[in-house]
Amino acid sequence: MANSTDSDASKGARRGLFSRKPKAEKKNKQPGRMKQIADVFKMTRRNDPSVVWWMAGAFFGIIILGLAIGFLINNWVTMLIIAIPLGLLAAVFILSRRAEKAAFSQIEGQPGASGAALSVLRRGWILEEQPVAVSPRTQDAVFRAIGRPGIVLVTEGPSNRVRALVDGERKKMNRIAPNVPVHVIQTGRGEGQVPLQKVAKNVKKLKKSLTKQEVQAVNKRLSALGQRLPIPKGIDPYKARPDRKAARGR
Repeated sequence: MANSTDSDASKGARRGLFSRKPKAEKKNKQPGRMKQIADVFKMTRRNDPSVVWWMAGAFFGIIILGLAIGFLINNWVTMLIIAIPLGLLAAVFILSRRAEKAAFSQIEGQPGASGAALSVLRRGWILEEQPVAVSPRTQDAVFRAIGRPGIVLVTEGPSNRVRALVDGERKKMNRIAPNVPVHVIQTGRGEGQVPLQKVAKNVKKLKKSLTKQEVQAVNKRLSALGQRLPIPKGIDPYKARPDRKAARGR
């Protein structure tokens, strides 16, 4: 009986491996790439109706250019085959740029918008999802990113109101991570402020002054500050190397 039970179980396991997935699992399947592009297009078109003309202009412009080159070299069929995917690529590129702008226009003025603008940054940056400083009365906030340019503070709120928050964070950064550059970017539409869609671009333009190891060392120090843990001795956040003299003294 035991052998028959074991064999039935093994057969059931084999059937489970090769059988079709239940319908419930298929419903939870992630949407395909084309469905995602369609959703992005619909969202962008609602906020920016001209995106259709920009995409069409890019697509047909490349097609016309490809055909013109093809007629010059007496091989328009080959150039048309090459131009079609290039035109589609150009249209998708314009859609992505316009979609990003439309997405930022939707969240502009909402709490946490500056943090969302920082989230566009890719590999090499350590981002704080929550603001590092908030004014309970006005809801003004300061978000932080750590990268090779140093520490970047991105403000959310009018310049005259967030100045106190920025000064407090700058003093804290200079005390915990001396010699590490601290940059401030103010988001908004006022004078001296940066629109949300240009925040990541401005951050990327900052001059690099730290190595990858130094970035990690700075992050560890600031993380220890947030957890109210004692700051490790003998570590220079700028050089990211232990102080041998201090280590010998201990």
